[in-house]
Amino acid sequence: MSQVVDFHTVSTAGLESSPVADALAGLRANEARYLKNKYDHVFTVDAASDAADTVGWVHRILAERDIVIAARPLEATSFVADGTRFAYVFYESGLSINVMYGIEDGKKRAVGFKLSDGMPVPEELASKFKFATQKSKLAGTIRGTFFVIKGEY
Repeated sequence: MSQVVDFHTVSTAGLESSPVADALAGLRANEARYLKNKYDHVFTVDAASDAADTVGWVHRILAERDIVIAARPLEATSFVADGTRFAYVFYESGLSINVMYGIEDGKKRAVGFKLSDGMPVPEELASKFKFATQKSKLAGTIRGTFFVIKGEY
């Protein structure tokens, strides 16, 4: 069952098994606020087991860079807003992956990685990316990086 992510009252519902559940919940709420402000989209998530197609699509895109995420996915979602297909997967380790995939040829297509406050950089990403830092009232310190998608998905 889909759960609306409330960015006014941050909840760890669905993320309780993560060792950084509070920080991951803040990161998820930060994404919900961004999507509401930029696209007027109400951000909802499903258990990863109920969103296997979305998780699989994200993992196929990651394979373009030979990236296999070791952590267990907890929640995922996908939707279309303003001509872009978005997908989010939140992992037990505290990692959040988002895909922005412009539906029309020539539109922006990228994968973003965000690390929750207190989460170490995963081994599978450490040698491939440098992470920048940003501050968030909801998520504390967020470290993030991205890559441009080259293939068709």
